[in-house]
Order: sequence, then C-alpha cells, then structure tokens
Amino acid sequence: MKTSRKGFLRSALAAGALSMVPGKFIGATNTIVSPTRKRSMRLAHFTDVHLQPEGAAPYGFKTALHEVQNMDDKPEAIIFSGDNIMDSFSHSRERTKTQWDFWNKMLKDECSLPIHPLLGNHDVFGWGLLGKYKKDDHYGKQWAVEELKIPKRYYSYDLNGWHFIMLDSTFKHGSGYKGKLDDEQKDWLKEELKKTPESTPICIVSHIPIYAMCVFMDGKRIKNDNWNVPGGLMHVEALELKDLFHQHKNVKLCLSGHIHLQDAVEYLGVKYLCNGAVCGGWWGGNNQEFAPAYAIIDFYDDGTIEYYMKEYKWKEA
Repeated sequence: MKTSRKGFLRSALAAGALSMVPGKFIGATNTIVSPTRKRSMRLAHFTDVHLQPEGAAPYGFKTALHEVQNMDDKPEAIIFSGDNIMDSFSHSRERTKTQWDFWNKMLKDECSLPIHPLLGNHDVFGWGLLGKYKKDDHYGKQWAVEELKIPKRYYSYDLNGWHFIMLDSTFKHGSGYKGKLDDEQKDWLKEELKKTPESTPICIVSHIPIYAMCVFMDGKRIKNDNWNVPGGLMHVEALELKDLFHQHKNVKLCLSGHIHLQDAVEYLGVKYLCNGAVCGGWWGGNNQEFAPAYAIIDFYDDGTIEYYMKEYKWKEA
C-alpha cells in the first residue's frame, strides 16, 4: 500500500508528539499501541528507600506512602525494588535489626496497599564485614527474605494479565558484589520465560539495572579516555539477558533502581526504566539533578505502559 508524503508526515508528527509527552514512556515509534487497549492496572514503583529511624527518612517515607494512597486514581499495589533499609551490608546485627523493625512498623502503620518487594545490595547482611557474621544464621540474604515476607530471594507472580518476575541481582564478589544472576536463578528465569504464554506481557524487576544509561553519569566513569563502568552498577551479563529477552517477545518492561538517577532506555522492544530513589541523595536532598521521587506506572493489556516520576515533599519545612 502506498503512503503519501503528506500522510507520512502526519503519522510521523503524531508519533513524535506522543513520544514528547512529559513523563510518559510508551515506546519507540515501531511500538504498536492498540487503539482499543485497556489499562490493566496502575502500580507505584518505590526503589532505594534506604529507611532508617533517624533524620528525614521517617517523615519522607511516610509522606510518599500517604501521597500514593490518597491519589484519586491510586495504584493497586507498590513494587519495592530493593535497598529498602539504609544498610545491613556493613552494619552490625543490632543495627540491622533496628532498621528492619522500623521498616515493618512503618509499613504496618502507614501503608494499606499490597506490596511486592525484592532485596537490594544494602539489604544483604554482613557481606561487607569480612566474615564477622559468616556463622550467623542470618548472614547474607535470608534475613531480608524473612523481613520482606517474600517466598525466596527471587520469585514471580501474576497480576491483572501481566507476569512479574522479581530477580535477586546482588551476586557476591569478594567482600563486595556484582550485578549478576547466579546459575540456579538463571535456569529458573529461563524456565519462567518459557512457560509464560506468549500472549502474557512480562515485567522483570531487578535492583541493579540490566541496562541503563545513567550508570555512565554515576561519578567519574572515564579512565584513560575510556568509559569505565564497574560490575556493581549494571548487570555484567546484560548481553546474555538481552539475547534471552529477544527470544521471548512478551518481555516488555524491566524496572530497576540502585543508581539513584533516572533514565528510560528502549532496546529491541524492551523498555528499561531506572526510576531514581525515594531517598534521593540518601535523605540529604537531590542526587545530582534528581530529587527524591517515586514512579507511577500504568500497565495496559497490549503490553504497553505509561509512567511518570513524582517528586514529593520529603522533609518538613
């Protein structure tokens, strides 16, 4: 079918206008948005809360939770994508317990919405303390799994026509970590993708980004006139995961945090959203240009999404 130049220009301008709507991200111009699509659900995405009893964190977290719950068109649930407490990676057992107790108290007292959490590197207990707690029953990830009340460190669930895959992206590397899936989890992910019907859109949630542009802006990443991105900032097996997702065209969205910066990347039909941090610069204000914020995401039955970032009043005047 032939298309006139005038008709082509009209189509191009319409696509351009769509892509420039502030705070909206539907996809590249080759993404087909069904004219009859229906919204499946609205969710909030909170990442990098870094909750602690001190400072601005209690007021800020409470404010963000209340703001979401009081929306006229409020989300049905909240996804928490890791670094839920300030830090247990390099802190004592006593300090870790204080933080988790406060996390659960805040959710009990201030949150009426269902939550879907996963763990981040700062939720892992004791890895940064050179084996001090290695014989402790809660050493590593088990404590966070129990406090977050999730079935295991990675899991999946179905929600309103979408399939959600929650990954554990913190891989032990010496006394630190890398963004990577262990072999057991990788085999599980492949099976999850294989058994999910092709008609069911998939959202993958990880703490550490699988792909992100903002990792290049996180500090001074040029060394000897070459870009230098550590494995702790982005998944080291990103190319392998890209190939896996490309085999399963119903993988539509990947959500992450970790960097405390915001960006949106689309690659081979998958949208990668790195959605900043609820705590911004660790409850001290902005992190670079990005204020404390959370995301509101609308999921549609045709596999498309729309989203916007919402800054909020994170400290008392």
